[in-house]
Amino acid sequence: MTIRATFLVAAPDQPGLVARLAGFFYERGLNIVDAGQHSDREPKSFFMRLVIELAPTTDRDELQRGFAAVCTALSANWSAGFSDLLPRVAILVTREAACLYDLVLRQRSGELRCEIPFIAGNQPDLAAAAESFGIPFHHLPVIRETRPAQEAQIAALAKEHRLDLIVLARYMQVLSADLLARLPQVINIHHGFLPAFQGARPYLQAFERGVKMIGATAHYATAELDQGPIIEQDVARVTHQMDAEELSRVGRDVERVVLARAVRAHLERRILVEGRRTIVL
Repeated sequence: MTIRATFLVAAPDQPGLVARLAGFFYERGLNIVDAGQHSDREPKSFFMRLVIELAPTTDRDELQRGFAAVCTALSANWSAGFSDLLPRVAILVTREAACLYDLVLRQRSGELRCEIPFIAGNQPDLAAAAESFGIPFHHLPVIRETRPAQEAQIAALAKEHRLDLIVLARYMQVLSADLLARLPQVINIHHGFLPAFQGARPYLQAFERGVKMIGATAHYATAELDQGPIIEQDVARVTHQMDAEELSRVGRDVERVVLARAVRAHLERRILVEGRRTIVL
């Protein structure tokens, strides 16, 4: 099986960037099989994603050292990932099962290329679902007084299992700034176009306001609640004939798709975070 490497680059925009980056791989006889780029005018910034087919004799460490030298000369930030090293992803849940089932089924079908070492929940409701998939489940109950201890457990599990990503699949708890600092990147799904209808019973609020669309937003979690860089969004049309339960059903459908798209984009190394927004290539 051919192994591919994916390089992400963010740099000040300048003449010759594409030639310098592509030329680096050309000089080593490596084929670029996919590439995407974007430039911002103000400030002048350049973003690029390059997917390379590695040769059997490619020295990965040498390749990354050489690429780092090129990026240093360009004042660029960069990262790299390899197709034979599957990211390790944990899923945090509460009671809602829709997003959990969707993510695991997509992972099992090969659509989401990752390992899921465990599922954790602040409620025990989805333990049976995890068991049905053969994935270990950790029940981590939490109240205000026990939050520091519970968050320490989450951080310990993340370190033990060498996680690359955590997905909040309708995990109805706020992660503290201290915990987020100890975790890899975290993707959250929000029930609407942020920041509308925050808090409890969002679909009842939407029903009471007579909305004509149901939406969902997937974003990276930050210390500022529901304000992290947005990765993916979508909407579905609704009508006044739908009650709160029907709105909830439609909303769950949108949430599943939006979260899966965001997780897939992350796993495929398509996302560069630029301040409070994302560039998805």
